[in-house]
Amino acid sequence: MKPTVQTLLDRDELGLRLLTSPLARDGAALAAPVVWAHSSDLADPTPFLDAGHVLLTTGTQFDGDEAGGDAAGFARAYVQRLGDRGVAALGFGTEVIRDGTPTALVEACAELGLPLFEVPYRVPFIAIAKLVADLLAEDAYARQAWALSAQRAISRAALRPDGLSATLGELSQRLDTWVGLVDATGALDREAPIGGLAQPALGEVVGEARSMLRRGQRAGRTLLAGDSVGEAQQVTLQTLGSGGALRGVLAIGDSPELDQAGREVVTSVIALAGLALEQNRNLDRARGHLRTGLLRSLLSGDTALADGVATEMWGPLPSAPVRVAVADAPALAFDRMTELLELRVDERGGRLFFARDEDRVVLVLEAADGEIADELSSEFEVPVGLSDAVGLEALALAHEQGLRALERARESGAREAGTRGAGQGGAGAARPRVVAFDEISRQGVLAFLARTDARAVAIATLAPLVEHDAASGTSLVETVRTWLEHGGQFDATAQRLGVHRHTIRSRIALAERLLDRDLSGFHARADLWAALLAVQ
Repeated sequence: MKPTVQTLLDRDELGLRLLTSPLARDGAALAAPVVWAHSSDLADPTPFLDAGHVLLTTGTQFDGDEAGGDAAGFARAYVQRLGDRGVAALGFGTEVIRDGTPTALVEACAELGLPLFEVPYRVPFIAIAKLVADLLAEDAYARQAWALSAQRAISRAALRPDGLSATLGELSQRLDTWVGLVDATGALDREAPIGGLAQPALGEVVGEARSMLRRGQRAGRTLLAGDSVGEAQQVTLQTLGSGGALRGVLAIGDSPELDQAGREVVTSVIALAGLALEQNRNLDRARGHLRTGLLRSLLSGDTALADGVATEMWGPLPSAPVRVAVADAPALAFDRMTELLELRVDERGGRLFFARDEDRVVLVLEAADGEIADELSSEFEVPVGLSDAVGLEALALAHEQGLRALERARESGAREAGTRGAGQGGAGAARPRVVAFDEISRQGVLAFLARTDARAVAIATLAPLVEHDAASGTSLVETVRTWLEHGGQFDATAQRLGVHRHTIRSRIALAERLLDRDLSGFHARADLWAALLAVQ
């Protein structure tokens, strides 16, 4: 430990005598670390001092001329400057310039809480300065020895079967504090000791770690967790991995060992943890290639092979009926997405299968397990398409349904974003959502065919009606839509719109002239209905 004021007072060879109360500054003054000892008789030595210094003086500045006749005021101002500078203590050398320590100085130190001790004539100031230097050197050596021992122990722990957990456990023991690892999905992966950080502090730490992961940049910060309940604990958080590919966040509770030596030990743990997670990442990539191969087997109908390999690796395939979910997988988020899905596979005992398919991820899940699709869409802000429930033998069909539903989810998000942008001066973005294939199938084949790439054609087709309505204040588009919805029945359309049937006939005839097409035939009506769906 670094020397303190009390350390100096306890050295018999110095014979220092404390002149102020040991309870100064709420009893903490004598325990303050001393970082150096400096001597000066200047009236204001503070420009040459730093916090933690012990100032030694023979008192030349306290003669009548320097004090200007106001000894008490001079002494108080002098001590106030030292206290403001963070000086740890003041030592007064007696019998050099004057006998004893000035009463005004003793009173000022007592009043302002600055420890004051008397240095006997036989003890040179250089002896005190040398002792402080020696003690600081001993402390530095001890801390380096501690750091070296801790790093060796942590390195040995990293070689154990579960090296990452052993490393965190060793760090926790060496720092005598709680240590946790939040993985790339934002979940608390492991901690030491278990339960060492209680709620709500733990929730705050995990929440902040998730925010750091979402930002995707290497960073470190200190969090005062649990402050709202009056039991705050300082927790240091440091991301693991490179920017854009973060592997997790290391969280370390408050510890008196976190000085320079302690931070060196933490740095070594960050390196080891990052290496371990990177190795896991490489293993995940190998497993990912295997999953992709199994997905191809499933889609080709070879479910026996895929089920056998999956059972050995992760657990059996989901039980029929199953759904196929297809989600966009941005490159920057794919590793985090994979880790989340691996976690969900473990939770389900293997009854969830996923694999990468180009720039998408494909999931095979039990029919009642749809919440994982919602979680993917919400957590990573990606569109997801979900198939109907099928048997394992129909996975190829379900995969095709998932792809079509994903396309509709993308289009829905793009249209909603465009609507929000137009209504908010170009600002605002739609949140991606999950689209189930049955939402499309309920709308019919024409609705499925009226895709984004048909929208431009549809707008051009309906332009004569839209322009006429805008110029003349008519409602041809609404009339045509209602008429088609009622199977071309004039009476039903008139009743629905609240006008005479002859008015409807007149409007439809005008629409035929503007569109230059005969709407009495099925083909023309179906084409117009598809155009209306495409722009809806």
